[in-house]
Amino acid sequence: MLLLAAAPPENNAWQRLQTAVENHLGRPYSWGATGLKSFDCSGFVWRVMYDNGILVKRTTARKLWFSLPSVPPEEHWKAGNLVFFDNLKHVGIVNGPTSFYHAESRVGTNLSKFDPYWRKKVSGMRRIPRPGD
Repeated sequence: MLLLAAAPPENNAWQRLQTAVENHLGRPYSWGATGLKSFDCSGFVWRVMYDNGILVKRTTARKLWFSLPSVPPEEHWKAGNLVFFDNLKHVGIVNGPTSFYHAESRVGTNLSKFDPYWRKKVSGMRRIPRPGD
């Protein structure tokens, strides 16, 4: 009989976040929108957190930066962290060291690569709180 160990709670949290992200991919960009048909960048992040029972005030990327806990450098590219760009004018959700989810003005909600264009714009990372944090 094969026994499988339960996934660590942190892994389950990312799976739930990723499910919410994937439910909202392919939606058009609309400034100030929080879904369900369209999003801006911080509205997309807010919706993913809301869908996971993480209740934070709907706000801008800059205000999210100042309200969320920092991430140690060794965990920056960990899936589920928030990545901020362009002096805190844009925010996305890290998928891993090579990609992130976000609502991009000309594309809508999508998965983008951390290519040279995006890497040079990274301002920093923050951690999404877990329910109960």
